[in-house]
Amino acid sequence: FGIHALLVVTVTLSPVTAAVQSENDVTGEGAYPPLWDLAPENLLDFPIKDNKIVINAWNYRDRLGVYKSLLNASAKYFVAFGPQNSGNILWGLPLQHGWQFRTGRLADPSGVTSCGYENGELLCLSVRSWWSCMNYYLAFIPFLGAVEAGLFGQLPYEIEILPPEEQKDDFCYSVKDCWSRMPKLMDDWKAFFEVNNFSSFKLDDALGFMWKAHTTSIAYALPKFQDCLKYLSDPEANFGEDWANAVDFIAATHFSTDLLTTNDFQAFLPQRMLVEGDVLPSISDFSPEQNKVLVSLRALHKANKLTG
Repeated sequence: FGIHALLVVTVTLSPVTAAVQSENDVTGEGAYPPLWDLAPENLLDFPIKDNKIVINAWNYRDRLGVYKSLLNASAKYFVAFGPQNSGNILWGLPLQHGWQFRTGRLADPSGVTSCGYENGELLCLSVRSWWSCMNYYLAFIPFLGAVEAGLFGQLPYEIEILPPEEQKDDFCYSVKDCWSRMPKLMDDWKAFFEVNNFSSFKLDDALGFMWKAHTTSIAYALPKFQDCLKYLSDPEANFGEDWANAVDFIAATHFSTDLLTTNDFQAFLPQRMLVEGDVLPSISDFSPEQNKVLVSLRALHKANKLTG
């Protein structure tokens, strides 16, 4: 049933995809995450203090810079798959993060601080945001796995990742720290980046390694941040869990997370947070396709639970 629901989503969306693809030309501004041009290009563009590259994990621009560094350092392996690094399968990560930022999902949902709000600290990523915490495991664990796999070569400095103000123990901050706390997760990401070091890797094999690491990250982080769901409306909390569940099914298809394919897919995700009173499948300011995707994700999650 699960795969059937996913295929229904894909089939119902395919006619619309072509239209989105032509709009999102590789060089088009809208194809990239918000503020992409302002993010650090590589690791030496981050502040260097006391012989350490200092990265603020709770700043949108810095987190984007980590993704940009990964994309730039791995670009040479994806030359054959599209111009301007557009065929790089790591695009899925910063594009998903950009969608979260654009739709307000990284701001403080408890409303206690101004973190992430336009009239407050816009670039701040709230540690109370379920999306922001989950995303940490799809940003810094891949990054540290890549460092360990040698993607960046020999770095002249150590890397220091700054912790959040609260919930410090829910995260790890260095290769050594992460390795001691979550060896399986680090192993999976390191394995993916090592595959890309082969001179002639097959794209499908790389996707297999990447999705394995991706789903391991989500499975590890989900129980950790269950408490953060309480800050969200019921429809948004349900959607978050439905989305996390669906990733397992998307992963099974070895979905290609290059620039164009990911942009096409994300056009069908909700372009704002869900609020109390949003009832599927008739959320009036969502397109029919967006309503359809949310219904399918819900059905997929329910079926997955029922079948164990």
